Amino acid sequence: MSQMNIVDVDLNLLKTFEALHDESSASRAALRLGVTQSAISAALRRLRGIYDDQLFVRTGRGLAPTLRANQLKPVISEALDKCRQSLAMVDPGASHYEGRSVILGLSDDFEIAYGRRLIEEVARRAPGLRLIFRQTHSQIVGRALMERSLDLAITAGGFTERLLSRRVLGEGGYACLMDPASLAAGQQDLTLEAFVAREHLLVSSGGFIGITDEGLAALGLRRRVCSSTTHFAALPFLLKDSQAVATIPDHAARAIAQLSGLALVPCPLALPRYPIELGSRTHGQKDLAVDKVREAIIATFA
Repeated sequence: MSQMNIVDVDLNLLKTFEALHDESSASRAALRLGVTQSAISAALRRLRGIYDDQLFVRTGRGLAPTLRANQLKPVISEALDKCRQSLAMVDPGASHYEGRSVILGLSDDFEIAYGRRLIEEVARRAPGLRLIFRQTHSQIVGRALMERSLDLAITAGGFTERLLSRRVLGEGGYACLMDPASLAAGQQDLTLEAFVAREHLLVSSGGFIGITDEGLAALGLRRRVCSSTTHFAALPFLLKDSQAVATIPDHAARAIAQLSGLALVPCPLALPRYPIELGSRTHGQKDLAVDKVREAIIATFA
């Protein structure tokens, strides 16, 4: 862009860039901006010429940003935020976050337990700013942040890269969920013997061994895992009308039990607690929208 003067650039192209990056689709970007898909395609061709880069490449799941596009995103969004802020000075009731999105990576246990409160806290602090919840876990979260497919992330660890910062939001433990019909009348907990005797549902990003198995092994015990899923949200459907038990983070167990009617019982096995952490990049342009979401997350967990 060294030979191009800003006078020669249609600044509406920056809105198209932001919409394409947020929506990962030309058709969805067109709906968001209220223009035709052909107008989005024409704008993308001009953007590619300006920045001498493909910017977005087609994949099986839509349009994926290139490295250059991910580098440009915070710069362009900050510039648009400043424009929105200037308009809010004319109309104090307007929000300069209108149309902005921030991508938050988290597993669905955190989304189930904290998602609604996060939406409300962000709306209070930055009206018009939208959250995109995107599934992640500790084994892949660091790379996703570095590649800018996430703006912020909440996980139980995984922020080991040198250019990532981490903040401890709290500490988590474990509880058990099961169909209340599988408990005897008046029963509110499980003995360790009864716990081991039941079949177990495991929530894991891969494999059939979890922290519960490690805790049991230390006591010379084993459990029988009948099935494994990657989604906490599936547990009400998988546990219903069964004798199975699922041992999951207590924040998700409480939220699922409250909405589904599943029985919430203490875990009879002493398991180590773990830190809940907020991760972000430590370099790059300051993004006011990301800062607002970071503040909302800290307030929600506090």
